[in-house]
Amino acid sequence: MIYLDNAATTKPCEDACRAVMRGMELFGNPSSLHSLGLEAEMLISEQREIVADALGALPKEIIFTSGATESSNTAIFGAYAAHGKRKKRIVTTTVEHPSVANPIAKLEQLGCEVIKLSPDENGEIPPQQVLAAVNDDTFLVSIMLVNNETGALFNVGSAFAMIKKRYPQVLLHCDCVQGFMKLPFTVKKLGADLISLSGHKIYAPKGVGALYVKNGVHLPPFMLGGGQENGARSGTESVPLICGFGAAVKALSGKVESSLEAAREVQKHLVQKCGENEGVSVNLIGGSPYITSIAVQGLKSEVLLHFLEKKGIFVSSGSACSKGKKSSVIKEFHVPEKLSDSVLRISISTQTTKQDIDTLLEAIAEAQGSLARIKQ
Repeated sequence: MIYLDNAATTKPCEDACRAVMRGMELFGNPSSLHSLGLEAEMLISEQREIVADALGALPKEIIFTSGATESSNTAIFGAYAAHGKRKKRIVTTTVEHPSVANPIAKLEQLGCEVIKLSPDENGEIPPQQVLAAVNDDTFLVSIMLVNNETGALFNVGSAFAMIKKRYPQVLLHCDCVQGFMKLPFTVKKLGADLISLSGHKIYAPKGVGALYVKNGVHLPPFMLGGGQENGARSGTESVPLICGFGAAVKALSGKVESSLEAAREVQKHLVQKCGENEGVSVNLIGGSPYITSIAVQGLKSEVLLHFLEKKGIFVSSGSACSKGKKSSVIKEFHVPEKLSDSVLRISISTQTTKQDIDTLLEAIAEAQGSLARIKQ
């Protein structure tokens, strides 16, 4: 099997699997006062410190959630609950993940003014353009760090620094799902008040993530109940999943730079191999080498995806959350209309090799000689 759909989810690493089992063995409720509960609580505290350290944050700034969707919903609706009565403007982009785009669309239905910025022809959104969209009526700016379909990297740090200098009360949210433990950054460098993270994108189990909330930023709790996570997120914590998340982060700590360089080499090889096939174009928007968008001219991406699957090669035709629907994100990144139905997302992991890429391109070449062409 050659798995090249790591932007959708990753295979849990061995450390994470062992940590999950450890969390299941210590089955006490973290809120219980007896020794089993205290052991479970200590496990959670250890993982909180690991995640916080990886971000350059304080442990108390980390809230464990069920995943990035909950984290982003908590951030966006929390910002609205805290400030949306007095201010009405939200600034975001046209290429956000649905877990950000859909909550913001809901707030637009409730009367918020939403300003959506589109990438330019270089796949960038200049920080000055972001600043220009913010005014005194703005309560939230939400911009992703790395686009999940193209790998485009946005200069969030510079944009957020400019905004904070002129509008210090505006809350700044960043979806860092495709950047966390893949690109080097800290909360200080990013300048965000709120950061969404996901476990299953970094070799941890599904069902766990985190929300960074900068010390001093107060959001109303999104989930009410027993007051877990210092009252920020009620519900008995999933100790096994949190342990898996922490273990995955720990396994990657100290290796981000070296893994990034290795990913660049694999992407460079992918671009080179695509260049040897006149029918394959690379939409190299730049940024994260872990995600590359290619188009196989004349072949429908869904058909090609299933052709590759039969050969044990797994890729994507876009965001996993779109479930096969035509992506509007690709259009926003100025991919020609004639190629929009032929786009594949190749997303690699720390285990992907150049040989995997060779096998992929050999299979694509075979598909070009046997599959029916799209009528132009």
